[in-house]
Amino acid sequence: MTTTSTEPAHPSTQGSGATADAAFLATIWATLGGDEAALAHASFSAEGALPSVFPVTGMAAASVAAAGLAASQLIAARHGDAPAVRVDRRLASFWFSTSIRPQGWKPAPQWDAIAGDYATADGWIRLHTNAPHHRAAALRVLDVPLDKERVAAAVSQWKADALEAAVLAEGGCAGVMRSLTAWAEHAQGRAVMPEPLLHVAATGDGPKPGWALHRERPLAGVRVLDMTRVLAGPVATRLLAGLGADVLRIDPPTWDEPAVVPEVTLGKRCTRLDLRNADDGATFERLLRGADVLVHGLRPGALEGLGLGAEQRQRLCPGLVDVRLDAYGFTGPWAGRRGFDSIMQMSTGIAHAAMQRLGRDRPTPLPVQALDHATGYLMAAAVLRGLQRRMETGEGSETRASLARTAALLTSRGVHDPSAGFAAEEPDDLAPGTEHTVWGPARRLQPPLQIAGAPLRWALPAGPLGSSNANEGWVDDQ
Repeated sequence: MTTTSTEPAHPSTQGSGATADAAFLATIWATLGGDEAALAHASFSAEGALPSVFPVTGMAAASVAAAGLAASQLIAARHGDAPAVRVDRRLASFWFSTSIRPQGWKPAPQWDAIAGDYATADGWIRLHTNAPHHRAAALRVLDVPLDKERVAAAVSQWKADALEAAVLAEGGCAGVMRSLTAWAEHAQGRAVMPEPLLHVAATGDGPKPGWALHRERPLAGVRVLDMTRVLAGPVATRLLAGLGADVLRIDPPTWDEPAVVPEVTLGKRCTRLDLRNADDGATFERLLRGADVLVHGLRPGALEGLGLGAEQRQRLCPGLVDVRLDAYGFTGPWAGRRGFDSIMQMSTGIAHAAMQRLGRDRPTPLPVQALDHATGYLMAAAVLRGLQRRMETGEGSETRASLARTAALLTSRGVHDPSAGFAAEEPDDLAPGTEHTVWGPARRLQPPLQIAGAPLRWALPAGPLGSSNANEGWVDDQ
């Protein structure tokens, strides 16, 4: 997949703010098996950083750059020379919050009325209740109605660890605030730290792919099945769509995530399937046979329980590029445990470290959901590297990523005083043109990633979940 070089190379930088970006990128690129010489094709621009005690902007810019480098190397494998990659650090930081700017309408609230951090009898806990079944589980455990003050009063009577265990046992999602030291000493923290940032393994060979891999639209003709939810997986497949891939997102019949759908469905078709239903299961298998890539974030064992384990997926689609997401990692006592970005910030010590450094009296999260977004770009990079492996050797691949391991990457550079932040958004930061969504017109930020000769472009506006018919099959990028 790579060429060799006898001279080390590093991404060029502009200003001192890009130092962390380059270090993060070198780490990520090595994990992806990339040739060190390729780092010379990447550069960063824009001074400043998001105000955080951790180098959020550095990780943001580096993860975006890693995906760009993977695309550049894929182009080089087909066309002979690698285009330059440039990341605007400021725009990358903004995209880690939200890229869409509604014109005359408001998106749904980001958080459910009950979601949030609560003081317990001996610490703090976060309840993640955006999904109705997670909210119902928390309320059953606390034995209170849907009222935030009643929830807070009930939580205050519990010890944090006991409440966390009870909510999880009931099918909900919660996370106790731990310190960096407590997480490092925890059995799950000890399991995650030695894991690679990305687990990558070759699988069986497949037929020769028929992708066009045009220089200006490198993923045209590549078919991606997206079985992920908020937020990392959808970020990954959004980038793939911007490079020309035909992305079909699959959700169960009743799932919704209204706060982020306009943000992450850009460029995708979205359908619904109940894989427990025989007809829908057959439809999924048909789609999988025609796919090149599967990105999924279901809990461990879910696909296996449906007869769609890793071996079966490769049998249905030889050479499949299979990328999987987990919250707490793939080893240790909490492997497979439910988790989201905000929960992981509590568990891994991020919220506690910021609270202490800034002298706050409550958990202090990152300014953006950086674990989700960075992991999304890592997953996109893994897909692109897997496609290159498939093109060059015929081999499929299986990659695993986790929010917990991304958190370890972020905290590995220690805690520091936050910067003053970036200059405010300006009209020139918006891409030209209007995106006509079903919710109303919108503008998007300029893409943070520039690949010379292959600009990011999304053929479809953001749309609601379930708006496409699964039986329409695959379409070619326009």
